Amino acid sequence: MGNQPLFTDDTIIFGILMLALGFVFYTESLKGGFWEKFYKIVPGLFMAYMVPALLTTSGLIAAEWSTVSASGEVVEHSSNLYYVASRYLLPAALVLMTLSIDLKAVFNLGWKALIMFFTGTLGIVIGGPIAILIVATIAPDVIGGTGPDAVWRGLSTLAGSWIGGGANQTAMLEIYGYNQSEYGKMVFVDIFVANVWMAIILIGIGRRNMFNKWLKADTSSIEELKEKVSSFSESVKRNPTLTDIMIIAAIAFGAVSFAHMGASFLGPYFDGVVANIDSVQVRNMLTFLGSKFFWMISISTIIAILLSYTKIKNYEGAGASKFGSVFIYILVATIGMKIDIRSVFESPGLIVVGLIWMSIHALLLIFMAKLVKAPYFFLAVGSQANVGGAASAPIVASAFHPSLATVGVLLAVLGYAVGTIAAIGCTILMQLAAGG
Repeated sequence: MGNQPLFTDDTIIFGILMLALGFVFYTESLKGGFWEKFYKIVPGLFMAYMVPALLTTSGLIAAEWSTVSASGEVVEHSSNLYYVASRYLLPAALVLMTLSIDLKAVFNLGWKALIMFFTGTLGIVIGGPIAILIVATIAPDVIGGTGPDAVWRGLSTLAGSWIGGGANQTAMLEIYGYNQSEYGKMVFVDIFVANVWMAIILIGIGRRNMFNKWLKADTSSIEELKEKVSSFSESVKRNPTLTDIMIIAAIAFGAVSFAHMGASFLGPYFDGVVANIDSVQVRNMLTFLGSKFFWMISISTIIAILLSYTKIKNYEGAGASKFGSVFIYILVATIGMKIDIRSVFESPGLIVVGLIWMSIHALLLIFMAKLVKAPYFFLAVGSQANVGGAASAPIVASAFHPSLATVGVLLAVLGYAVGTIAAIGCTILMQLAAGG
């Protein structure tokens, strides 16, 4: 956490983020001149992420900050905007973007989606120990420490986060007992490195045709899915009335309320079930079932898929997925707000470990994509389903086409399931690499 930003009121910060998004969309719509050339290189979605990051770096806004009270006590503060966007707007977006989905066509995307997802998982598992070995030869102090302060214990939380998500990350913290007073450094490395990689992926989306040509990828199944959804959308397209818009809002946030209601029951219920399992190994593997966020995302997606088999899917013609895209862009802006570029200098050694680790993940994905001729879409979403989880995999998937958001969600849910066990395997290797 850094110093207090100029604006700390979420109402003001939200307005600034919306102005930033408005600026991005306005400049992207301009024809001719500098901006048209600029957006041919840099995607608008990346700018929607980067402009808030620059605002945070400048000290104008912040996701988290600290102040000192009159008694000398350090008081920590945080914005609630990311929480609101991820808990309310993300599930609403998933519902609206999935309404018109053709689930059969999603499954027709085939085995390459799974191959790329598990390649991403493998990249994280082997990337950690390799990064430790490389850094240990240059700066052994960076990966030192003993007992609860051992750096490999802290890095185990990154493995949990980058394969599964927050629940898996917390599970790894509990399993390996890393010193929680040092945990903040690992959280920063997690956020910084994961978001730098996401930024690179977003830039790559603008060059996906070039990448697909180099990979010799067959994109026919993706184009077929996009064409099916686009054709359906065009067939039911109409000028939305106020009634249409209100019903779309009712569908989205009604589903969100059911998802939260179900999650508030299932999360604690499975938390109790898992806690009573005798086997420590099995208990640690199933920790994600106690996560309310996991159940919220899963229930939202299930509701949306069920609705896609009803006449409610016709509201796609009134712009349902466009409203979903609005929510996604707001979420992207709140994610960008969490990055303060200046903070990279606070733990440079750990940042280097994280960057090497993520580079191995990326190189393995590129190698596999080239080997099996997988489209860039599978590389990007397979990676984010691991590294970013359910919060960012749909963002990346929907950047290709709103109809593809569901693919990101389904793979992210798979990440939750394999996250802890794969992270444990990664940590065992990191412990050996660190000589722990």
